[in-house]
Amino acid sequence: MSFQSIPARNEIKNEYKWDLTPMFKDDQQWDSLYKELESKIEEYEKFKGRLAKSFDAFKAAIEFDLNLSRQLEKLYTYAHLKSDEDKSNQTYLAMYQKSVNLYTRISEASSFIVPEIQSIDPEVMSKYICEPSMKEYKFYLEKIIRYRPHTLSKEIEQILAMAGEIAHAPAQVFSQLDNADIKFGIVKDSSGKEIELSHGNFSTLLQDESRNVRETVFKQYYRSYDNLKNTISATLEHSNKKDVFFARVRNFKSSRAASLFSDNVPEKVYDNLINTIHSNLTPLFKYLDFRKKALHLDELHFYDTYVPIVKNVDFSMTYEEAVETCVQALAPLGREYTEIMKEGLLGGWVDRYENKGKRSGAYSSGCYDSYPYILLNYEDKNINSLYTLIHEAGHSMHSYYSKKNQPYVNADYTIFVAEVASTFNETLLSHYLLDLYKDNKKMKAYILNREIDNIRATLYRQTMFAEFEKITHEIVEKNEPLTLEVMRNSYRDLLKAYFGNHLKIDDELTLEFLRIPHFYSAFYVYKYATGISAAIALAERVLNHGESARDAYISFLKLGGSKYPLEELIDAGVDMSSPEPVEMAIKHFSNLVDKLIQEFDLF
Repeated sequence: MSFQSIPARNEIKNEYKWDLTPMFKDDQQWDSLYKELESKIEEYEKFKGRLAKSFDAFKAAIEFDLNLSRQLEKLYTYAHLKSDEDKSNQTYLAMYQKSVNLYTRISEASSFIVPEIQSIDPEVMSKYICEPSMKEYKFYLEKIIRYRPHTLSKEIEQILAMAGEIAHAPAQVFSQLDNADIKFGIVKDSSGKEIELSHGNFSTLLQDESRNVRETVFKQYYRSYDNLKNTISATLEHSNKKDVFFARVRNFKSSRAASLFSDNVPEKVYDNLINTIHSNLTPLFKYLDFRKKALHLDELHFYDTYVPIVKNVDFSMTYEEAVETCVQALAPLGREYTEIMKEGLLGGWVDRYENKGKRSGAYSSGCYDSYPYILLNYEDKNINSLYTLIHEAGHSMHSYYSKKNQPYVNADYTIFVAEVASTFNETLLSHYLLDLYKDNKKMKAYILNREIDNIRATLYRQTMFAEFEKITHEIVEKNEPLTLEVMRNSYRDLLKAYFGNHLKIDDELTLEFLRIPHFYSAFYVYKYATGISAAIALAERVLNHGESARDAYISFLKLGGSKYPLEELIDAGVDMSSPEPVEMAIKHFSNLVDKLIQEFDLF
């Protein structure tokens, strides 16, 4: 009997790792910049109380602050990427913590800037903004002025800045628990091979054809969370309380209103999403019933929802083959896009494979002065890895175009539009694969199954997560206790509402909320659902309207953060203030379900 272990970091070939040297040649260079930035903190004092006195002082303060922020982002990015390579590496954990601490200290030292900007007479500020040398700062300054009702005195802003590191504690504690401390033990796959269960292979093992393996993996995985349920629930509780505290202090009516304010997204967009999904659960129920029938089951459990309905389809794709597939799938975006992407994915952008201690999942990350890096845990035999690659490539290409076309102050796009760029790529991939396998009924059904499951997970599931966040924060806002039992019961009720009698709700599944990292970035996940809705609409435009739609989409990627997200999407061709894009996504999902049922009957 063989045993498959997860390799150590030093056992991974360098060519499979990201190249961080464009930021820093080594840790010593990082340390030098750290000391340099630390020494500059006291220079903020020379600007304090002077921003309203003259245009020159105003401009100098803004440029000093933004330049320091730009350098700090590079420092932080390097440290967090190195720490995520191996969460058990104490050297890089310490560097990460130092960068977070420095961020807090700089935030504290610069906390007077926003209140001083907001205290400037509106007529004077209007003249400042109209100065030719301030053109690139116009939107940045308008956003600051918009926060005037939610900005406090200099003294209170300084105290809040000092609390920054403490406020980050729940997320940091959860990250350490979930990536470094938690162990899932050894499981056997259907061939009897012993495998160390991890975040990285959990979803793959849930695709095992053996129901006994799937059930064992599911229950063993959640047993680890059950053992830590009191600690993690307390951590999540205090993350919610932190969100409510800052919303109240800043005079927002709710933590959700505070979160949506920065993107200038009306709360009706969030509510439209939840209400539209609740009104259109029938296609999901139809799919779950078909899945149960296709798998010949009396009851459908959560651990039955990952295994492909279509059996005996071999999928294996090396990382290099996956990159080429991405190039072909994204051909409608033009050669410039695909050539830049290919060079990056095969160059130093990507950390490809799992190693011991490496952060689970995947993300795209970077700063203005770095590559748009991608962390992966790529698996050759998992089609989800292909979709993850093209998803993160969407983020990274968005970053690439933003930085090439926007100054530092406007380069960072919002998460709201970020999820559009990534899920747009996934939509084009599905379209490409369905055409590629159009004469292979079995493979076509397999891809349809995968696309349906992707939309189910992104549209329906993330909306359920979004509703859970809304519920838990409202409980705290009512000054009611947010205990493990309260959260578990709330989550159980949502599972029943979203799946009805079409899925058997196991007790283990009611602990699922304990393992979602995004809950520590409040009101984030709804953007996955709105993102896929916008992406489906925009992909349809690019595929059907050719060059003009493509150019509009690429122009959208180049906007970075130079407009509010709803405005950027209107420029691209979709209006998210209406429920129509969500309804279109549900209709698309329903059509895919009907096609799958039809294709399934043909082989």
